[in-house]
Amino acid sequence: MNRQAVDVLQILLVEDNPGDVRLLQEALKEARVRCCLHVTKDGEDALNFLRQEGSYAGIARPDILLLDLNMPKKGGLELLTEIKRDHDLRSIPVAILTSSQARADIDQTLGLYANCYLGKPVDSGRLLLLLRMVRPDAADTEDHE
Repeated sequence: MNRQAVDVLQILLVEDNPGDVRLLQEALKEARVRCCLHVTKDGEDALNFLRQEGSYAGIARPDILLLDLNMPKKGGLELLTEIKRDHDLRSIPVAILTSSQARADIDQTLGLYANCYLGKPVDSGRLLLLLRMVRPDAADTEDHE
């Protein structure tokens, strides 16, 4: 296979907890994922990012959205509902990334067409599998082993 320069994976993390942001950054580094991680702290800001409004005008569209459920202003469920109802946004894969393991939360988010549900903290192996489903070229550990 001809190895060419690959665009980095664009990830939008919607997370209000700085500690959880740091853990995800470490998991991405450990998994050797070539990515650009964008972070918004609430659903309103995430929607502005996704619609490229305000300070987000011209920003790259994310390849995947990692979404926490419990956030200020606009929570994860409300944001997920808006994304999946929006013709321009619904094709973006959404992975729920939360500490809740309640069956009701899992059923509700999958019923709203989330693509998957991951518990926190996410380990680098599971994260890598998820991201490779979005973009198989997102990580290449062969060069690093």
